[in-house]
Amino acid sequence: MHATPLITTLVAALVAAFALGAVALKLRLPPLLGYLAAGIIIGPFTPGFVANGHLASELAELGVILLMFGVGLHFSIGDLLAVRRIALPGAIAQIAVAIALGCGLATLLNWPLAEGLLFGMALSVASTVVLLKSLEEHARLETPAGKVAVGWLVTEDIATILALVLIPAIAGNDAANLDDSLQAILLTLGKVAAFVAVMMLVGQKVIPWMLEKIVYTGSREMFRLGVLATALGVAYGASALFEVSFALGAFFAGTVLAGSPFSHRAAEEAMPLRDAFAVLFFVAAGMLFDPRVLLDDLPAVLATVAIIIVGKGLAAWWLMAALRQPRADRWLIAASLAQIGEFSFILAGLGLQLELLSSRGHALIMAGAILSILLNPFVFKLALRRGGATATSPAL
Repeated sequence: MHATPLITTLVAALVAAFALGAVALKLRLPPLLGYLAAGIIIGPFTPGFVANGHLASELAELGVILLMFGVGLHFSIGDLLAVRRIALPGAIAQIAVAIALGCGLATLLNWPLAEGLLFGMALSVASTVVLLKSLEEHARLETPAGKVAVGWLVTEDIATILALVLIPAIAGNDAANLDDSLQAILLTLGKVAAFVAVMMLVGQKVIPWMLEKIVYTGSREMFRLGVLATALGVAYGASALFEVSFALGAFFAGTVLAGSPFSHRAAEEAMPLRDAFAVLFFVAAGMLFDPRVLLDDLPAVLATVAIIIVGKGLAAWWLMAALRQPRADRWLIAASLAQIGEFSFILAGLGLQLELLSSRGHALIMAGAILSILLNPFVFKLALRRGGATATSPAL
C-alpha cells in the first residue's frame, strides 16, 4: 500500500470528529467538545493510531482562512473603524492585564522575567475559530457587540504579529538586537499598512470586478472556485509578500468584497469547506494536548486556566464598563475572549524553539488552551444569561 499521510490524516480526523461530535450532541453537549476529544484520541499522547500533527495543523489553517474571509464578507472597513474606540484600547489593555497576570504566576513558579512575559502574551490572544464559532452559533456575530469582538480580535492579531518580531530580540537579550527589533517592528507596521492600502486601492476594485465577470458566465462551479481562489490567494499573498498572518489577509479580502452585491452568495459558497476545515482546527488543537499534565502539574494548570477565563474575562468586563458599554455587551465580550488558541500555539512553539520558554511553560499553555476551549461554550451560555440575553441553539 502506498504511503498517504495526507489522506490518512484527513480521514482519521474527520471520521473521529464525526463520531465523537455525534456522541457530544447525543449528550446535549457542544459538538466541538467531541472534535477536541477526537484530536486527543488520534494524537501522540494516547495509545493507538497517531495522525500527522503537522499536516493536521496546516489543514486547520485553511479553516481559519475561510472563517476569517466569511467574517470579512459581513464586516466592512467602515465597521472596523466604527468600533476602533472600543476595540483598540480594550484589546491593548486586556493584553497588558494578561501579561501582568502571566508574569505573576511565573514569579510564583520561579521563572525568569522573559519567560513570564512570553507566557503572559500567549495567554492574552483569543482564538479566532472559537470566538467566531460562539458568536455565530448564538446569532451574535453581526450585532454591535459582535463587531466589537471582531475588531478586538483583529487588534490582538496585529499585536501578536509584532510580538513575533520582538521575541527573537528578547532571546538575544542585547541592545543591538533590541534596536534591530524596533526597526523590524516599524517595518512590520509599514508592511501591514501597505497591505491594507493595496487592498483598499486595488483589491476593492479588482476582486468584485473579477467575481462579477464570473457571475455573467452562468457557471456556479467557476464562481465557487473564484471565491476560494480569492480567499486563499489573498491570504497567502498577504503572508508571502507583506508578512501579514493568513487570518488577517483573508479577513481584509472579505472586507473589500463586502460591498459587492455578490458578497452573500460568496459566503454561501465558501461555507461547506469552511465548516469542514474549521472542525480540523479543533482536532489539531486536541492533538497538542498531553492529558498527563493534569496529573503532574494540576495546581499550575488550574492557575493558568483561571488567568485565561477569570482574569481575562473580568478584565474585558471592566474595560467595557469603563467605556460605558451596555451590560449585555460586557458579558458577551468577556465570554468571547475568555479562551486562547492558534496564535498561542505559535507563540509557545517559538518560545520553546528559542529556549525562552521551558517545556513546563509550553505544556501549561497547551493545557490552558484546550481547557479554555472546552469550557468556553458553557462560559458563553452563562454570560448570555448574566447579560439578560437568551442563548439560541445552533441550526442543524
